[in-house]
Amino acid sequence: MVNRDSILMRFLGWSGALASLAVIAAPGTAQVLFAQDILEQEDAAEVTATPGLQSNEIVQSDPFPAVQQWSLDQANALLAYVESVDAEGLVPGDYRPDLLSAEIANGESEALNTRASGVFAWLVEDLRDGRTPMESRRQWFVVDPDPDLLPVGPLLAEAMETGDIAGVLSSLNPAHADYAALRDALAETPESDTRRRQIIRANMDRWRWLPRDLGGQYLITNVPEYQLRLMVNDRIISTYRTIVGAPGRTATPQLMETVEGVVFNPTWTVPQSIVRGEGLGNRVLNNPQWARRNGYTATRGANGWITVVQQPGPSNSLGMMKLDMPNPHAIFLHDTPQRHLFDSDNRARSHGCIRVERALELAMTVAILGRGATRDEAVAISASGDYTRVPVERTMPVYITYFTMGLDAEGNLRSFDDIYNRDAPVLASLDAPRQGNRNRATSEEVIEIVEDARTTAS
Repeated sequence: MVNRDSILMRFLGWSGALASLAVIAAPGTAQVLFAQDILEQEDAAEVTATPGLQSNEIVQSDPFPAVQQWSLDQANALLAYVESVDAEGLVPGDYRPDLLSAEIANGESEALNTRASGVFAWLVEDLRDGRTPMESRRQWFVVDPDPDLLPVGPLLAEAMETGDIAGVLSSLNPAHADYAALRDALAETPESDTRRRQIIRANMDRWRWLPRDLGGQYLITNVPEYQLRLMVNDRIISTYRTIVGAPGRTATPQLMETVEGVVFNPTWTVPQSIVRGEGLGNRVLNNPQWARRNGYTATRGANGWITVVQQPGPSNSLGMMKLDMPNPHAIFLHDTPQRHLFDSDNRARSHGCIRVERALELAMTVAILGRGATRDEAVAISASGDYTRVPVERTMPVYITYFTMGLDAEGNLRSFDDIYNRDAPVLASLDAPRQGNRNRATSEEVIEIVEDARTTAS
């Protein structure tokens, strides 16, 4: 098989050169459409490119043209893949096998090259990125790097050089065990059970929204499952029950962030909604004994505003730790003194942040894996009672996901309650015509979570 790394390096090198040429392209020159756009206007808005330059300009050919030459054998292999793509939760009809078949019947031609290259590009986009358009992914703020890491051009070149059309396309499938389990479940579910098949397809597509390579070690939490997993080399090292945001504006968003440090014995700066709205500021200032007993300190600014900070200790609302993972949503993972809540069935009750059981164990593990502290150092820091931030040398990604069907901690395929009603728009998009030229990032509002670290529901 062709070395994919060498193809990608060629792509990256040439793309830089072509980008520099773009600035000297003559204005007003005619434009043509790429392959995915000349399929009889079947996809979304036009994508254009300048085909030629004036005679006094440097002309360099694209090493990965959007339209490649297809033999009949290659085109038939592509058609066979399209007709079997329902096994991956996609719809063969989206890729117009009837029109591809007609071009094959007409023999090798430019029309066949255009049709087959466009169909291949559509398949890459849907297998790599997911078929669901961004507007149907509610509160999904993950930006998938795969379009940059696995661009269509080099993949098409690899398929043409090797002739392994199905192999190149299949290599884009998510490698996670959950995807394989969902794929098997789809094959085993009768066509008559349309509801279950749609739920399976929706959750297969959600795996495509994430990077194909999640990393060597990472944390992943499935919000509706109320579970967090620590993964190392694709193996579950530990699982932790969680408490997540209550439905509504406090619902936990879906993110891909990075743990940059571990905070042992954190302080908690109390939100003004509590300081002013619930009178905590005045209570702390007017009742120093109560404040001291509960670990609160308060200062009044020149503008009259009161700032209240809860100091480290057993009653601190963030518990004994939090993971430092900067993001505009102000979402993080932390401990809680209300550990009895982990025994509840309904654990969607926070203000958005994720509370983790056995949080001190998690904090020490992350600090050690991240080479921020040895085991003995982590134990000593946590036992000191002093606020300490331990930066990690080896950062760790955190994936906050939303799956309503997947493998549980015991490896059994299960359904989970759709606590935020996020299935409906995904299911609707699967029934709608395929959209092309989809956005990679959401335009949804970023809701900064004001975590009051207390329970919002009984």
